[in-house]
Amino acid sequence: MAVKQISVLLGNVPGTLSMLASILDREDITTKAVLSASTAENSMVRLVVNDPERAATVLESFNFNYEITPVLAAEVPLHPGGMDAILKHLAEAEINIHYLYTTINRIGKETIVILGVDKIEEAKEALQQNWIHLINEEIYAI
Repeated sequence: MAVKQISVLLGNVPGTLSMLASILDREDITTKAVLSASTAENSMVRLVVNDPERAATVLESFNFNYEITPVLAAEVPLHPGGMDAILKHLAEAEINIHYLYTTINRIGKETIVILGVDKIEEAKEALQQNWIHLINEEIYAI
């Protein structure tokens, strides 16, 4: 139950993230989750979108440097310690979390957390065994 994430390498200059968002918007590609982190010269933007294959085609046509990778999308339980319910099971299974970010537009519903992990199949199993709801491509309909 992995979802596809698109990671795009951008120059770390004003306007590049806006340019990327505008290109995707013009093609009716909706961003469902986004994480951006930068170094002195580059920014890495990680996106979960409604149509990752079409997004890849668009990015390729504009000569963006990108890659598509599987990530986990899990609903954070709506109770105190909900996030820890996810994190502790991954820690117990010795899964390393490389990064974590959340979806947008889920006000009033469970937050969906996007997890980039080192052992995706083992992480899926650890979470499913502990009743954590994992999301698959249905995240694109959110």
